[in-house]
Amino acid sequence: MGSGFPRSCWIILSWILILCIHQVRLSEPQAAGGCDYFRGTWVFDQTYPLYNTSDCPFIEKEFDCQANGRPDQLYLRYRWKPSVCMLPRFNAEEFFRKLKGKKIMFIGDSLSLNQWQSLTCMLHSSLPQSNYTIHREGQLSTFYLPEYEVSLMLSRNAFLVDIVEEKMGTVLKLDSIKNGESWKGYDFLIFNTWHWWLHKGRKQPWDFIESRGKVMKDMDRMVAYREGLTTWSKWVDSNVNTTTTQVFFQGISPTHFNGEEWNGTKSLTCKGQIRPATDSTYEGGPPTAVTIINEMLKNMSTPVVLLDITRLSQLRKDGHPSIYSGLMGNDCSHWCLAGVPDTWNQILYAILTYRGT
Repeated sequence: MGSGFPRSCWIILSWILILCIHQVRLSEPQAAGGCDYFRGTWVFDQTYPLYNTSDCPFIEKEFDCQANGRPDQLYLRYRWKPSVCMLPRFNAEEFFRKLKGKKIMFIGDSLSLNQWQSLTCMLHSSLPQSNYTIHREGQLSTFYLPEYEVSLMLSRNAFLVDIVEEKMGTVLKLDSIKNGESWKGYDFLIFNTWHWWLHKGRKQPWDFIESRGKVMKDMDRMVAYREGLTTWSKWVDSNVNTTTTQVFFQGISPTHFNGEEWNGTKSLTCKGQIRPATDSTYEGGPPTAVTIINEMLKNMSTPVVLLDITRLSQLRKDGHPSIYSGLMGNDCSHWCLAGVPDTWNQILYAILTYRGT
């Protein structure tokens, strides 16, 4: 140490240097395994949203809450901030540089549509001069950008397993997944299934359910969900070549129909909510399906990246269309765009670009 400079000052300077290095490391996008993007808080950010829906001409009407008359805009201004690192801001040019020539398929229900629609809007609004085509044929939608040779597909398949028309009626076959043939040949597969497994009455799209060769009018829905996911997991393990295809599972997107989950009354829903909840006020636990998915992925031989969006989305009781979907009813299942699914895609972007996928 230099003469005349007190030892206590050197100690203080050393601690300052350590703290500064630590702060820099925390602010950098993290490498593989270096960051849990799914634990954090929502912070107000005037630079949000990432896009305006007026710049996304193909947006589904039910997600465009502002166009449907939602009067508040505060819900648009929140950014997800992980606890121990930075979630990189979405950069469309970097996305295309990393994924040039790649094909991405989202497979699932209307929550997959929500996420796919979010990503297409994020890309188009960032590079509005780029040529694109968007096409739907049956249950398959394709968003294609020829100059980058990138395709984003959406396959509408609420259960992943097969639904078949037979003489007796429509049958949900828990042990059959013949539709999986159409999922082959893609670079990235992003699966999702949950919400439709609980629908009953007029919202139930099947008449019978078949399990292990036995046809029934109904069965325990959580048992059915587990069996359906088991069939899916076996298909992935048997059919996915991990040297060419990366598999993701979207995770469980929560609903907000019960205010007791965020320290309110049971009759409260997402209707009229204008701010996120916090970890200290949101007392609701994860849906049962989360446990089933975690167990399933743990037992698979194929590595599957879980987009563990449940908790961060649970805090966004303010993010649903509610009565501003352009449809009848109070929608506390889907999400406004711009909104929460943009964060799901920011995390997907971070995993793809900063973890070397």
